[in-house]
Amino acid sequence: MSNYIVFDLEWNQGDAPVTRNGKTLTFEIVEIGAVKLNENREKIGEFSCLIKPQVHRHMHRITGKIIHLSMEDLEKGDTFEKAAGDFLEWCGEEPKFCSWGPLDLTEFQRNLDFFGLPLLSDRPLAFYDVQKLYSLAYDDGRSRRSLEAATDELALEKDIPFHRALADAEYTAKIFQTFNDKILAKISFDTYVTPKTKKQEIRVVFDNYEKYISREFNSKEDVLENMEVMSTKCYICHKNIKRQVKWFTPNGKHYYAVAYCEKHGFMKAKVRIKKAENGNLYVVKTCRFISPDDVEDMKKKQRKVKKRQKPN
Repeated sequence: MSNYIVFDLEWNQGDAPVTRNGKTLTFEIVEIGAVKLNENREKIGEFSCLIKPQVHRHMHRITGKIIHLSMEDLEKGDTFEKAAGDFLEWCGEEPKFCSWGPLDLTEFQRNLDFFGLPLLSDRPLAFYDVQKLYSLAYDDGRSRRSLEAATDELALEKDIPFHRALADAEYTAKIFQTFNDKILAKISFDTYVTPKTKKQEIRVVFDNYEKYISREFNSKEDVLENMEVMSTKCYICHKNIKRQVKWFTPNGKHYYAVAYCEKHGFMKAKVRIKKAENGNLYVVKTCRFISPDDVEDMKKKQRKVKKRQKPN
């Protein structure tokens, strides 16, 4: 049975990224801390490990002040290869990763890649972004609180200092334990590994929107010519629906359209073109139903973009 792995990383950086064998590393992980929760989100274990730097051999002045670690401390640590192996063995089969924000899982996979270790998945990896879930549960769903601010707002006991990996994992786990099942349904996806085939693409429907993560494309032209990416299909009844606001872009990276379903109303589609690790492009597309007033706002934005792009 899979468990929740609430983990936190501390990392160091040098004056510039380091590239070896075509892989680039900016942030080198120097500490892993994690708390294991069972299916009832009860704590059943913890993991803590220091890692001896192999890339950035000097502690960055800002990093050292934040994480309260010195190079002398880290010299006693394991290599990243051993630490990562021990951590993943401790996690067990099919762990459900949880972290405060989306960066830790990406940087963990980037370090795995740099040191020639197997990645966690061959496609985008589902995980719980506890920082996002906190905002959805207790705030406006858009703002992002620091871990300490969220701990204070929930009046949780602060009995150990922040900014060490195990301590931050402990606080993150305590916050994670407060969520109801509706909040836990708002899963996130780490896209360090992007889909290479149609089978690996992600398409998931939440309670009020649909998310689609596409396979890779060679160019923006390939993206914009792809019928599946640029179609407007009702994600509830799966019918092609007529666009009321045609595709427009304010910046060349985000594209918007509005279509109308006779059964379910106005649906806003947003396409974000993003760059994969290998330089190819992929798309994150979201669709959600909006009010008639929101449609008018979208029309105004479209007119403003057209006016700005119109040659003098």
